[in-house]
Amino acid sequence: MLVVDETGDLKKGTHTVGVQRQYTGTAGRIENAQVAVYLTYTSRHGHAGIDRALYLPKSWTSDPARCRRADVPENVGFSTKPQLAAQMIERALDAGVPAAWVAGDEVYGDNPHLRAVLERRQLGYVLAISSTHRVPTAAGPQRADHLVKRVPRRAWHKLSAGKGAKGYRW
Repeated sequence: MLVVDETGDLKKGTHTVGVQRQYTGTAGRIENAQVAVYLTYTSRHGHAGIDRALYLPKSWTSDPARCRRADVPENVGFSTKPQLAAQMIERALDAGVPAAWVAGDEVYGDNPHLRAVLERRQLGYVLAISSTHRVPTAAGPQRADHLVKRVPRRAWHKLSAGKGAKGYRW
């Protein structure tokens, strides 16, 4: 399985490549940070990071002089986190990495382009979606949170996803 996720490194100043005030899960809020997207390979034998890409916000890619000062190659343009994830997944598959599934959070699950890439490559996926994401139904697109409210309480089963940094995840 391939797992895609981003993480941020808190930074002071504005000269480090990609740094700006942006949300990072590392802090759990908007902070001055540099964010990268990571691709991890996971199997029953363990897991390992196999690729990474620095997220360059538009505040960087729209400022060629700033990019030159930081030695960002001229051909690097703006890419969303899901676009970076799609590129890394495609590279891994093209290199022969055996994967049947991809997992990620709502940053990736809300993105139709990434889901289309996975479907085209015939990969299964488990991607979270945001509560406001519109899900196709026979009655037309519906918000995910509205659909969830229609499921009877007795239909839900609480399961552990393992222990995390703040205790068990349910």
